[in-house]
Amino acid sequence: MQTITDLVKVLEEAQALDQAGLTRLLTAPEAIPLYHAADRVRKRYVGDEVHLRGLIEFSNYCRRGCLYCGLRAGNTQIRRYRMTPAEILTRARYAVGQGLKTVVLQSGEDPHYTVEELCDIVRTLKKMDVAVTLSIGERSKDTYAALKEAGADRFLLRIETSNEQLYARMHPGMSYQNRVNCLYTLKELGYETGTGSLVGLPGQTPAMLAADLVFFKALDADMIGIGPFIPSPGTPLDHAAGGEVETVLKMMALARLLMPEINMPATTALSVKDRDGYRKGLSCGANVIMPNMGLSEYKKLYAVYPGKGEGFARSDEQMVKIQTVLQKLGRKVGQGYGFRVGR
Repeated sequence: MQTITDLVKVLEEAQALDQAGLTRLLTAPEAIPLYHAADRVRKRYVGDEVHLRGLIEFSNYCRRGCLYCGLRAGNTQIRRYRMTPAEILTRARYAVGQGLKTVVLQSGEDPHYTVEELCDIVRTLKKMDVAVTLSIGERSKDTYAALKEAGADRFLLRIETSNEQLYARMHPGMSYQNRVNCLYTLKELGYETGTGSLVGLPGQTPAMLAADLVFFKALDADMIGIGPFIPSPGTPLDHAAGGEVETVLKMMALARLLMPEINMPATTALSVKDRDGYRKGLSCGANVIMPNMGLSEYKKLYAVYPGKGEGFARSDEQMVKIQTVLQKLGRKVGQGYGFRVGR
């Protein structure tokens, strides 16, 4: 049987490994060789630049009932908000003023905004000379196409788990197949397409996580976001155990080794779970951070999980922390739009 060192070497050189091998690496007690390999591959393929994406969370309304999410429709413990188009554009201009070259518009799955309104916002953002990423959930192909025509460059739609049975348990009333179809539609329309895993869901196994990685590779995802499940008040899973930082880091390292050219964030959830999360994520294959450029009064209300909006009341304070982390790692802020290498 191959040793863990052998498996890491095969993965680093061939950029491929079967589900059984990935599962072994996920469950191996010694992860340092895996982390070091991912960092080498990150440096070789995407360099030392870290792309900063300005995140604007413009609505915390959501029509879905995902068991793990604090924004779920059935959660009556949070106050809801929607930003106006003018507020969204004001914060986008602020992000551009901070030197950011990507604006990420994220919301719950909120049907309040019309396609025409969203397209108008995207067209205005493109005039600011930025890449535009959307993260607004499952929509029709016509809607995705209209937003692409308006100028949207990227779309984030996390699968959270590629195991159909676990997906069904976590997402009542939703269709696993529709989620998958949306991802392939986004690829077909020419979006840089992002997806990812929520690590630590109740009932999730290492083999399921390894299958997620196989799914991402088959999709040829351009962006992968992997973060820990953090139980949220007002949800059916509020007393669950949550995800482990080390498992998240292993998943990130494996994703980088399998797909060397992807963009991958050190997620906010990782930094909430571990105060040193940004540094650890950037050392295990990540090359993106998404500082929150939203309005201060709304940050705490976008309560997907506890602590999400509480770290920095002001966006400039978060930018200072990020710059400090990058300097310590010998990394630098990317100056371009940060599209996937080779695309």
